[in-house]
Amino acid sequence: MSQDAVIENNCYQPVSSSFRILGTRVDALTMSAAIEVLEQSIAEGRRGLFVALTNVNNVMEAKRDPQFRKVMDAVDLSLPDGMPLAWLSRIYGFGKANRIAGPDFVPAFCVATHNRGYRHFFYGGSEGVAEKMAQRLKQQAPGMEIAGAYSPPFRPLTSEEDDQIVEMINRTAPDVVWVGLGCPKQENWIFEHRHRIKASALLGVGQAFDIQAGTLRRAPMWMRRWGLEWLFRLCSEPRRLWRRYLVSNTQFLFYAALQLCGISIQEQSS
Repeated sequence: MSQDAVIENNCYQPVSSSFRILGTRVDALTMSAAIEVLEQSIAEGRRGLFVALTNVNNVMEAKRDPQFRKVMDAVDLSLPDGMPLAWLSRIYGFGKANRIAGPDFVPAFCVATHNRGYRHFFYGGSEGVAEKMAQRLKQQAPGMEIAGAYSPPFRPLTSEEDDQIVEMINRTAPDVVWVGLGCPKQENWIFEHRHRIKASALLGVGQAFDIQAGTLRRAPMWMRRWGLEWLFRLCSEPRRLWRRYLVSNTQFLFYAALQLCGISIQEQSS
């Protein structure tokens, strides 16, 4: 286990590589250190490790919504997804940290651990996407074990349907459950199910499902390196994403700049 992090009492405990931005904790790890945390959790037979790939949207949702703040406060491992959080990691002195985006982390973990016998379950995406994702990952990481895949309907589930899904997932005996429902739905789902699903770790990885399944194009590497993946996504889905990227992200930059300058903003009571 690296010195960046340890696991104790079924949760990730940051040692010296965490910081808070607008109240949300970010664990500034490298990709390899994050993989080690998950492997340690599985090796020790832990249950319900709650992993969020935290981006600007998570941070701003938690700032606006007190209930989602409770969800993010319950996260065991909060990895920096999105270049702004990777840059902030370096500003706060964690120079080795890098961006850990879902579309990168999922295949990296599967390839690195393909011969460990871990069982993977994929929950999320539109109809058929979870199955396609599992098949394509199997091609990249021969030997990895697919426990199952399921794409839930795009509507609220009844309590009976939810119980059936929990039973179905548990029957497959997964070690890792990858959840692709989008923020904040996926984090809320993990928060509500982490003690019911019998898996070592549950991870919210968002658009990784569509990208790994081949149903969504990703920004070119040069745009990702320069922190411009948001622009690519905005141009691809302007009607759905304009508010997130042009309004919410601008607000984030403003508040983050104030925090870096040591200026706090008094929250308005709702």
